[in-house]
Amino acid sequence: MQKLSSLLILGTAGGPSLRPDRAQSSNLLTVNGTHYVVDAGDGVTRRLAQTNIEVREIGIIFLTHHHDDHIAGLGTLMSLAWDRQRTKPIHVYGPPRTEELVKAAVQYFTISAEIRIADGGRTVPIAQLFCGHDVGTGVIYQDENIKVRAVENSHFAFHSGPAAGKHKSYSYRFEMPDRVIVFTGDTGPSDAVTELATGADLLVTETSSCEDRKQAMINDGRWQAMTAAEQAGIIRQATQGHMGLDVIGKMATRANVKTLVLSHLSQRFGSDDYTLWAEQVKKDFTGQVLIAEDLMEF
Repeated sequence: MQKLSSLLILGTAGGPSLRPDRAQSSNLLTVNGTHYVVDAGDGVTRRLAQTNIEVREIGIIFLTHHHDDHIAGLGTLMSLAWDRQRTKPIHVYGPPRTEELVKAAVQYFTISAEIRIADGGRTVPIAQLFCGHDVGTGVIYQDENIKVRAVENSHFAFHSGPAAGKHKSYSYRFEMPDRVIVFTGDTGPSDAVTELATGADLLVTETSSCEDRKQAMINDGRWQAMTAAEQAGIIRQATQGHMGLDVIGKMATRANVKTLVLSHLSQRFGSDDYTLWAEQVKKDFTGQVLIAEDLMEF
């Protein structure tokens, strides 16, 4: 079958990271010439600037959840599209509070936009272009190129007290004429995500190691600056809200996916070499396992 779609991994760093070599989580699907962004972490626009893709042409964005490493570049992405003479709306789809998030971006960039309109060359208010949509699960979007299904995953399932159930995190399945690509987003172990990924050609998964993450935090001093309660919270979130390497391989095997792409890479202590992580995943998955790099294309 002729390849009609391409996937460009724009950012591969997981967590609120400061990484000179990796932008935060973001992906660009292109199907029959139409662009779809999946998450928009910090650095998304700089990575796009390294391609021949015109940011003005990006009008459809999907957010898996609202952690800053998945949304920090959203406002800049939309603002630059407006600056570069986009006149059609930019639609952002995601879990509840996505509309609220986009309205906040409008507020943040309104002063700059007013000045640029006063400067001349722009007449369209950004509020007419920035459009947020809160979506549920099931089929959340469909056009002539793609069908997008969402399930709620377990990234926030461990929340308790007033936060319990307040925030939602989604995984997405993109069904295209030539293949199926699934993005786990951030999630802990989840039967719903495994089912969503069934038979996928590509499974792009978050990838983390609680042990490496803790050691990296000790190394740069963050761990020592925390209270005991904060340290316990980090461990709970890392083990319940994220997938360890053994979980990833078993999920891919159960879902019978063809190729596994390890992305959203949490920081390793003293190294950016994730070969050992891939080897651990391969103990539970016999298919192809690839370690994502920024600007890698599939």
